Amino acid sequence: MAYPLRRTLRLEAPRSWQTLNLAELWEYRELLFFFVWRDVKVRYKQTVLGALWAVIQPLTTTFAFAILFGRFGGMSKQVDGPYALHVFVGMLPWTFFANAVMAASNSLVGSGHLISKVYFPRIIVPVAAIASGLVDFAISFLVLLVMMASYRVAPSASLLAMPLFLLGTILTAAGAGLLFAALIVTYRDVRYVVTFVMQLWLFATPVLYPITMIPPKWHLLYAINPMAGMIAGFRASVLGGSVPPNVILVSSISAALLFAAAVRYFVQVERRFADVI
Repeated sequence: MAYPLRRTLRLEAPRSWQTLNLAELWEYRELLFFFVWRDVKVRYKQTVLGALWAVIQPLTTTFAFAILFGRFGGMSKQVDGPYALHVFVGMLPWTFFANAVMAASNSLVGSGHLISKVYFPRIIVPVAAIASGLVDFAISFLVLLVMMASYRVAPSASLLAMPLFLLGTILTAAGAGLLFAALIVTYRDVRYVVTFVMQLWLFATPVLYPITMIPPKWHLLYAINPMAGMIAGFRASVLGGSVPPNVILVSSISAALLFAAAVRYFVQVERRFADVI
């Protein structure tokens, strides 16, 4: 008696020499949307103020920095226009970046119960954590428009370039977040390093000060920090002004290289996640 042939479908993470499987990610797009929605709901679940926290965090930080660095530190003399608005515009992409990196870094460990039981592209978890932060960014951007109206600062045509710098910020956050997420699965103490790195990264980025304070001879070295060009470009697109093209170019290349290296490392170590998590 002849038995019908059976096909076996084997699901496994890609081998170390393989690159990111974009076709597989597209097949799991609904799972990605589910994770994004889950992260948004969990963030505001059982909170009194809910989405207002997306406004409170950058506003309170801006107020504190405006007092400490603007009034007492004399930084307000280095910028054109209201210093509080200058800081808030910088804090808007920075807050998204910092929160996205922190959320992505701890996302794999937080989803260990799923990773150890079923297979799906593991990269979906940190990517969803990053994407969910765009909701907070959109809410904070509405506050920015209100602040610009109160300070009587009209947006210019350069605002059309803002999405490009937001995209660069997302790319940088994805690179740092994927790298830290993969490292934390194996080395749990890296999570403490992430907090320290983000604090130093803030002061190495033109959030509280204009990029014009950096001597031109150091611009290329300074722009190796991908967030330097993204923050400066984002501020220039919103408030007007210009940024040295070489800073934007070097920061963009740095962001792309960080993302490519992080994805490469993530794919190489992905096979071990279920065993060590």
